[in-house]
Amino acid sequence: MTTGNSDIEDARADIGQALRDLGHSVVGHDAAVEQLAKAANTLRELTAILEKGTFRDRVIERPTGDWGPAPPDGAEMTSFDERPISGRSSPYGLDMRIVRDGDEAVAYLTLRSAHEGAPGRAHGGIISALFDDVFGFVLTIQTVPAFTGELTVRYEKGVPLREPLECRVRMTERDGRKIHMTGELTGDDGEGGRTVYTRGRAIFIAIPPEAFAIRSEG
Repeated sequence: MTTGNSDIEDARADIGQALRDLGHSVVGHDAAVEQLAKAANTLRELTAILEKGTFRDRVIERPTGDWGPAPPDGAEMTSFDERPISGRSSPYGLDMRIVRDGDEAVAYLTLRSAHEGAPGRAHGGIISALFDDVFGFVLTIQTVPAFTGELTVRYEKGVPLREPLECRVRMTERDGRKIHMTGELTGDDGEGGRTVYTRGRAIFIAIPPEAFAIRSEG
């Protein structure tokens, strides 16, 4: 969608997935020094090849952002492929699937080795970024362009790795340009219920759609 060329988009998404898997492999598996050195040299060679291409200006590619009709209930939702946390081509993505459930956006994901902070637990910054990104899909449901104004995350329990998680968020109030949202990150408690690991609150500030066409000079 970003380029109008699905072959290029799919190719970038393929590289994004490969880079994410690589990151988890580097962090989560032992390897000999020689293997690591060889991998690093190969990556530098590939980087040099890709850097020869023309610099992409995403403001020109998609100046008005990602605002259109709201997706139907139950539909899977996507945004920019380059979106750092949920984008297909992002090397930093969380490989999550996001669907609309009524007025809520629900992300399904499993955190992996490169997301680890304290041993055996997800890094808190990853969780904050997760909430910030998934809150953005509420804007898709509401068809309101907005930017993050305030984000608060309360960590109630350590977030596990390699277990299915669900991040469910919704709008709770609209006060002029301020859009208030809440959400929870949960997992199966093994007894048919849900364990709440983290709660998030946010205030997004609505902007006119044409504001996405404004770009800095220089």
